[in-house]
Amino acid sequence: MQDREASLLVIEGSDQGTRFMLTGEMLIGRGTQHPIRVLDTEASRTHARIRPEAEGWILEDLNSSNGTFVNGHKIKSTVLESGDQVRLGRTTLVYAIRSPDRSSIAHVDLVGGSSQHGHSQIIRTFSPQQSTTQGKDVPVDHSNLLPDDVLYVIGEIAEQAVRPSMTLSELLDRVLRMILKTIHADRGCILLIDTDSGMVVPQSSVSSIEVKSSASAVQARMPISKSIVDYVIKTGNSVRSTDPLHDTRFDPGQSILQAGVKEALCVPMLGRMTLLGAIYLDVTEPDGGTRNLNDRSEQHLTDQKLRLLTAVARQCALAIENFRYQQSLVDAERLAAIGQTIATLSHHIKNILQGVRGGSYLIDIGLKQDQRDLILKGWKLVEKNQDKIYNLVMDMLTFSKERTPSIEVASANDVVHDVFELMEQHAQEYGVQLSYIPDPEMPKSTFDPEAIHRAVLNIVTNAIDAAEHSEGKGQVELTTRFDTAEDQIVIEVTDNGPGIPNEVKERIFNVFESTKGASGTGIGLAVSRKIMREHGGDIVVGDAPVQGARFILHWPFSNEAVAEHHAGIRTMSDVE
Repeated sequence: MQDREASLLVIEGSDQGTRFMLTGEMLIGRGTQHPIRVLDTEASRTHARIRPEAEGWILEDLNSSNGTFVNGHKIKSTVLESGDQVRLGRTTLVYAIRSPDRSSIAHVDLVGGSSQHGHSQIIRTFSPQQSTTQGKDVPVDHSNLLPDDVLYVIGEIAEQAVRPSMTLSELLDRVLRMILKTIHADRGCILLIDTDSGMVVPQSSVSSIEVKSSASAVQARMPISKSIVDYVIKTGNSVRSTDPLHDTRFDPGQSILQAGVKEALCVPMLGRMTLLGAIYLDVTEPDGGTRNLNDRSEQHLTDQKLRLLTAVARQCALAIENFRYQQSLVDAERLAAIGQTIATLSHHIKNILQGVRGGSYLIDIGLKQDQRDLILKGWKLVEKNQDKIYNLVMDMLTFSKERTPSIEVASANDVVHDVFELMEQHAQEYGVQLSYIPDPEMPKSTFDPEAIHRAVLNIVTNAIDAAEHSEGKGQVELTTRFDTAEDQIVIEVTDNGPGIPNEVKERIFNVFESTKGASGTGIGLAVSRKIMREHGGDIVVGDAPVQGARFILHWPFSNEAVAEHHAGIRTMSDVE
């Protein structure tokens, strides 16, 4: 298990897009100290635990209020499989594992020449579009696969195929394991046609045989008849092959005979338009390894199982096409986002550099003419644009990466007071009166003071810019309050500027969406909302008293670290 990376990816909820890498036993919940912190009011403070064991990662519910669900079923403790969806409250996470390499694929050997298929012991072939088989007469199929069983199997395979996957190899491994469990074969392999070279390449291989420690290296490998695979790829027909011990294509020393292959199925993976590859299954002799299944009679690869595998292969092919289509969309959107980001940032950086060049020009003239006023004026321009480029870079860093708040014991009043002192002189330069009204009953709490400082600073900066264009005296008011009813901390920033049009309110938190023209970057509000949501809160646009705009920042009150801090002080006092 150590060679497989495991993670939980949030696909629904306020943390959507956040990935938690699993590194050992980890607690999950709203608690600020938990390594997997879920910002969901319906999740318990300590909701669940995930830990590694020999059989895999174990998810355990810790008597949560609303329960823990895996794939829609309430659980107490369960072993997770890749692609499982875990729901805590209104948050859904996908468990995924990824192998660092695909070394197991190197254990697949394509043996035999493609020109020799006329000698193979193929006893059944049929096209996926046909309902009748062709070939030699064989005994009647008694595999007892009832229609209800077939429907259940198809449904299970379909569920595996549509589960979220990190990689195509993960998807194929998951589907192949379900196929082996259903068909009762010993080994399986999915081969895909390489779109560049046209070669048939093994992509996933799974075995249910436990190879003995004394077995030779060739027994650990999985030989596949190249002639049968080539026949399936060339004709598009499904094939059932008999005992290769009587197949004249193989020499007695070849690995396919040493591996004890008794029967094999090979079916095409036909997509909507093209053939994508093939699925190969086989059954081996008992002395080729130690079987997991005791009933040998249920392991015969019958015609009915061949038809079932053909239907499953069709679903698998459609799932692969869908995966590739989604990946193409993601790649296209990523390229478009990169292009938009570069173009927008280039525009803002160009404007800032023009300000720096203008200030530098004034400084240069002032130095040449020994005019102190020009030097000071130029330096103010340089300093102003220096602050702009610094804030732009910091906002980009904050917005571009997933981060966990650095929780400390702090007071929201102190953080907002720091912002007030920092921006008071700036507001006066713009002719704006900045005032601050703190809540005298504000309790200390646990949050990330530096992050909240940046979020409030962005909002206050925007408010000062807006108030500068007010009809009368520009005013910006900062207030804090502790909402006891909602058990949350609230910071309000109100200005008397021109306000925000209703048609724009829905877009202002989108990245690169700015109402300030060339003077704004369109990142500040997006960064502030991201910070608040990292704390389990949000930013909303409220109604201004008369005109202008009001932004309300809020996040849940937490005193966990405060309690731990005081407990630590008491412990030290006891020791003394």
